[in-house]
Amino acid sequence: MLSIDGVTDLWDQLFGAQPDPPGLLVLLTAVAGLLAVALRPVWRVARNAVTIAHEGGHALFALLTGRKLRGIRLEFDTSGLTLSAGRPTGPGMILTLLGGYIAPSLVGVLGAWLLGGNRITMLLWLAVVLLLLMLINIRNAFGVVSLLITGAIVFVVSWYASPQVQAAFAYAGVWFLLFGGVRPVFELQTLRGRGRMRDSDPDQLARITHVPALFWVGVFLVVNLTALAVGGFLLAGQWLPELSATL
Repeated sequence: MLSIDGVTDLWDQLFGAQPDPPGLLVLLTAVAGLLAVALRPVWRVARNAVTIAHEGGHALFALLTGRKLRGIRLEFDTSGLTLSAGRPTGPGMILTLLGGYIAPSLVGVLGAWLLGGNRITMLLWLAVVLLLLMLINIRNAFGVVSLLITGAIVFVVSWYASPQVQAAFAYAGVWFLLFGGVRPVFELQTLRGRGRMRDSDPDQLARITHVPALFWVGVFLVVNLTALAVGGFLLAGQWLPELSATL
């Protein structure tokens, strides 16, 4: 059992602020996050993290609007599916469908806000908790393996890594979500333009709301670009003077 001092240390580690990371680390992790999204071979693998956030967004909005979550599937090709029960129309279904494509970017903004307060360990532990909660609702083997591996990596970094490594990992992950929230919107519209994905989130929204699917694609893009701007400011804004002096 943990002693009182051990519990106090654990509490301080979780809720205390970590040392300020170097300004150059913020810049380098931004470049790393951008490259992970821009380089196709890396993106094919890293996109799984965006899919996890995407399906988690569907699930969270479904629960918040009173729908019953039936299960989540994560596939090897980085696609996913979240099933919920409730009215097939109305605000609950609309918000559930909206939640997917904007979730990675919104998670990125939340992460940027926590990092802006130097709550690096809290961010990593929160990620582990959310992955475990999502794991309960996974309904296929690949999804279970994907979440376990992702959660294990985050936990090991949060528990065993040095503060510098934790900072680099957390900043790179948040930058990746901010950049990674934008690319799937363009990929979605490209596939829609080729006549594929006729049952995509914006197409379902169009059938429910009688508003063109292209409008909803635009909503996704505006929200995610705004999130990128806000998150980028939170991550890099306080370090711009230091970066200018360094460069």
